[in-house]
Amino acid sequence: MQILPLKKTLYWCSKCNVPLIGQTCGCRNEGFKVPLVQPYELRPALSYDISLLNECLIRQFGSTPLQKIILFNKAGGVDRNELVIMNGEWFGWISFDPQKRETIFVPTEEGLKYIIPYAGKGLVDLGSILHSLKESGKKVRIGGKKFPLPDSHPDGPVIVKYGEKYGVGYIKEGYIRVKKIITINPAGNLHNPDWDIVIRQNKYHLKNIERNAIRAIKQHMHDRPVVNISFSGGKDSTAVLNLARKAGVEDAYFVDTGVEFPETYQFVKEQGITNVLVGGDFWKGAVHAGPPGKDNRWCCKLLKMNPVKLYLQETGPCVTVQGNRWYESFNRASLEVTSENPNNPLQLNLSPIRNWRAFEVFLYLKWAEIPYNPLYEMGIERIGCYVCPSMLESEYERLRDLHPELAERWDLMLQEWAEKEGFSKDFISCGLWRWQELPAKMLEFCKERNITTRLHEIAAE
Repeated sequence: MQILPLKKTLYWCSKCNVPLIGQTCGCRNEGFKVPLVQPYELRPALSYDISLLNECLIRQFGSTPLQKIILFNKAGGVDRNELVIMNGEWFGWISFDPQKRETIFVPTEEGLKYIIPYAGKGLVDLGSILHSLKESGKKVRIGGKKFPLPDSHPDGPVIVKYGEKYGVGYIKEGYIRVKKIITINPAGNLHNPDWDIVIRQNKYHLKNIERNAIRAIKQHMHDRPVVNISFSGGKDSTAVLNLARKAGVEDAYFVDTGVEFPETYQFVKEQGITNVLVGGDFWKGAVHAGPPGKDNRWCCKLLKMNPVKLYLQETGPCVTVQGNRWYESFNRASLEVTSENPNNPLQLNLSPIRNWRAFEVFLYLKWAEIPYNPLYEMGIERIGCYVCPSMLESEYERLRDLHPELAERWDLMLQEWAEKEGFSKDFISCGLWRWQELPAKMLEFCKERNITTRLHEIAAE
């Protein structure tokens, strides 16, 4: 199997304090490496992301000044879980709990120096706790240990203090666990650049990736008699639409699944996409087959593959420029620049930005002054059907705020299906309907939280 050159690190200029697409900054300074976590997908923190991060910090520790440039590195977990990068350092982790329906922030040790000077709460002094333990004759070693708390504290992450040292602790059921404590050095005064500066210092690299993408399109756009662009309304297809048009491709189509966000429909119109392919009736399909799952994507065939197949029967063999990328999923991590669609052999898919991360995509759109779907700034990270099983529960919670009428209809259908099939309320409320067979991480989650999946399990207890 081909091993692709995934970018597992991010370069950051210490002089300009900006993230870099390449190794060298526009100021000619060589960036230092910031390690990333799998799947190495990196994106800017946008308007809602910043406000959510601020909200978590204020609720947990107190108001903490944030830089204008913050990046999120997607990581594995039961739902949303992202590494927060600020000033070229691991600042912390932001994650969503699908049972408690809340977002929490856990600082890293290197992120503590930015929070401690402003921490008005969420701070636990270990001095008195350890003193009482020593007096009782117990040996005390802090690293990797847990200690009983004399006072009542809510469960969750806290900052711990012992003398002049600090660390990150986690409280659960009256105990606090501490990994280690370290000396925290002051952060100092750092440049606080905006995205305009980031774009300026990455201009050379942006021109280069644009040139390479357009070259790839021009090299393959005539491989078949017809060429077109697949446009979904998301950031990737928005970048590809612009690149393909620069390469001379004009014909574009949008597949209307009937369950797209209202903002997406409006955005598609604004891009001048008039060729709209209509899919089947999702709601009738859901009544018949139940909700789709990550491991049972019957919806894709009904809503997307079938209308494209009918379209290709009229179009004939064609090259379709699309926005698929390596970093999106494991299935796309081996994507070549061209690949025949296994479901529609008439279609040769061309993926000119397959080696871009979301970071490159957003930076390119900002540099080229190309408007993107407003849903990204509103807290929806994955643009597509709002009933999609691949949507995170954190995003679905956001849908309830943005479009309660859409969420209400889907909630009602899920509840009716769950009652009919004998699933518990927790099964639906925690988003477990998204799998036909629960993966190991979700089974472990259910075990830890005492979540029963079927009503007969409750009756048997």
